[in-house]
Amino acid sequence: MIRKLNQNDRSLYLRLTREFYDSDAVLAPVPEEYRVATFEELLRSDAYAQCYFLCDGENPVGYALLAKTFSQEAGGVVLWLEEIFLRPESRGKGLGKEFFAFLDTLGAARLRLEAEPDNARAIALYRSLGYSELPYLQMVKASPKK
Repeated sequence: MIRKLNQNDRSLYLRLTREFYDSDAVLAPVPEEYRVATFEELLRSDAYAQCYFLCDGENPVGYALLAKTFSQEAGGVVLWLEEIFLRPESRGKGLGKEFFAFLDTLGAARLRLEAEPDNARAIALYRSLGYSELPYLQMVKASPKK
């Protein structure tokens, strides 16, 4: 089952995102105040981001965080799968594939995601679902904090 985050999910969201950022799937942890700000933005509006819980029955065992952009190149809305996390004991049960099937129903012109190069299991899943690597370098610059 997949369900959208709601106002009662604060502690669940913060707990699952902490587990994700404490895992080997990321390069560096994210401060709790960033995760709290994201939760507040998710409640405020879905204009920029959406969050879904991946559930084993009624029990949330992971989450997926989406970000939205608009791309002239793609011809419409692009959904970025910013984060997807399943607790280790819930992996291999088809919940990830179920979420990707759901993602395909959201009507985006393009779907994008990132993976750590050494996360072979995730990369194999993404490739099996039709994702391919982009042939160009992606760059980033952090904005100075005010």
